[in-house]
Amino acid sequence: MLQAIGLTSAPHRGRPPAVDDLTFEAGPGAVTALLGAPGSGKTMALRLMLDIESGRGITYFRGRPLHRIPHPAREVGVLLGDVPGHPARTARGQLRMLCAAAGVSASRADELLETVGLAALRDQRIGSMSVGMDRRLGLAAALLGDPHALVLDDPGEGLSLHEKSWLHGLLRSHAARGGTVLYTTRDPKEAARSADHVVTLDSGRLVADQSSAAFSRTRLRPRVVVRTPHAARLAAVVSREARAAQRSVEVVAEASSLLAVYGSSCAEIGDTAFRHGVPVHQLADEIGDTGPVTTGPSGPGAATRPESPAADPEAAQGPASPASASELPPPVRRRPARGPLQPLRYELRRFFGVRTTAVIMVAVLVVSVGISVLLARGDHARLPDVLAAWPSMLPLPPVAFGAGLLGALSFGDEFRYPALAAGRGTVPRRIGLLLAKLLVSAGVAVLLALLTVLASEEVLHVLRGGDLIRVPRNATYLAASWAALNVGCAWAGLLAAGIFRVTAAGLSAVLAVPVLVVPLMEKVPAGPTARSMLGLPARLRELAWVQWPHVMDRWMSAVVRMVVHPVGVTLSLSLSVLICAYLFTSLRGRVRW
Repeated sequence: MLQAIGLTSAPHRGRPPAVDDLTFEAGPGAVTALLGAPGSGKTMALRLMLDIESGRGITYFRGRPLHRIPHPAREVGVLLGDVPGHPARTARGQLRMLCAAAGVSASRADELLETVGLAALRDQRIGSMSVGMDRRLGLAAALLGDPHALVLDDPGEGLSLHEKSWLHGLLRSHAARGGTVLYTTRDPKEAARSADHVVTLDSGRLVADQSSAAFSRTRLRPRVVVRTPHAARLAAVVSREARAAQRSVEVVAEASSLLAVYGSSCAEIGDTAFRHGVPVHQLADEIGDTGPVTTGPSGPGAATRPESPAADPEAAQGPASPASASELPPPVRRRPARGPLQPLRYELRRFFGVRTTAVIMVAVLVVSVGISVLLARGDHARLPDVLAAWPSMLPLPPVAFGAGLLGALSFGDEFRYPALAAGRGTVPRRIGLLLAKLLVSAGVAVLLALLTVLASEEVLHVLRGGDLIRVPRNATYLAASWAALNVGCAWAGLLAAGIFRVTAAGLSAVLAVPVLVVPLMEKVPAGPTARSMLGLPARLRELAWVQWPHVMDRWMSAVVRMVVHPVGVTLSLSLSVLICAYLFTSLRGRVRW
């Protein structure tokens, strides 16, 4: 059972609300169509029901509002517009990633690909799919959590008649299992054929709430479709005989050889054509639309006004609202979408689900090895700089920049191609998702740093021999600082992209550290502070109740040396600011719950 009570959208710039005090219900085991012309408020009504747009009113899904449901994907499946996934991701990869978000088994993706008829196209990229395949994939995504209710925005738009027939058959089978189906459409004929219940909107208000049979009888007009090579002649004859008999018959020319006759029957049209010798190629009764649009007796014009629901004795204005219009619930605020139930598995599938990650990593390795070879040709270059491929002219080594780019894409691509709770239109800000992204991006950054050093060492060994590569005394400190630099850049890009919702912001945050902040920090006298910080482990040992091993002093000293370095100080400061900003935006969104 789906109950929408008093839905009212927030007006913009003094204009009337797109949805005004809309109340209706969609029962279980039935298909309900939300019918209306373009601009009538159908999509806005769905967005209000799903807490995407701000407004008033409330929607109950089996007696609970959406924000009170622990796992929304298992209660309501949503399809609004196209499938919001990265165009380079495969259909199977997209569904497996969403399985991790919904907390269901990955095998569910293959089952639904079979159900929607995309099993043979599971490895096809989303960006190359046709409209029909995209709709099938969207339905599969909506069905992942085996929801009770389906909420679909014009799912048949752009589909052929065969594909629409398949779509409505699938919706009918879901309703037959006891589920609730609500979809929007602009086609009255489609609503009459495929829905059990039709809710009609006009200018954001409820016009009629009827059963399909009552809708067909009162809201649709029967017509006769005639196809003839002499359409103009037959139209004139039918109109002349109708006027002579004082009958209300309207003839509309829909094409050069196609007529739609309202207020007559096949027998009458056939007899008229036979008497006047007009050949007829097609003659059929049909449930038409709301009739031809007219401004007067002479021809087409403005559309006729929809009939009042009071004209039908079975029409109802929807379920009675438990509160009067003056006692509406508080405004419905836009709430952040739920995070993935399995954040680490979700992030791994998202991160490695497209070729971008592999391309960036390969490009970074190739550039780094090339720079290492060039640096090794000069005798003045230090060995750590050679292996890290970090010439003095670059603010960051290619590896750090690549790690920052991958980190920025972690949130940047997610905002650009949203995947989490796609129908709700938001990307979540959840601590679990943030930790998963930090862990994955850190692991990739360390792996990339290690591969760069190993690749540079192997290439230099082949080109210059083994005498060039000598393990320095402070190799442990250098390795730790090298890994920390790359992880810090990856995290800076990730957090900045998560705060500002664009990849460019993440890249800007990565480059701002060495280009802007480090030069400013170097102008601050730091000598005495650095010397006092280097004595910190010994002072901590004096204050501690438990005496730790002496080897810990060396590790703490190494950490302090990294922190007091200008790049370490600025990177730590930047990460602290970004983490605070991210938590602030996350908590601010959570307070709205």
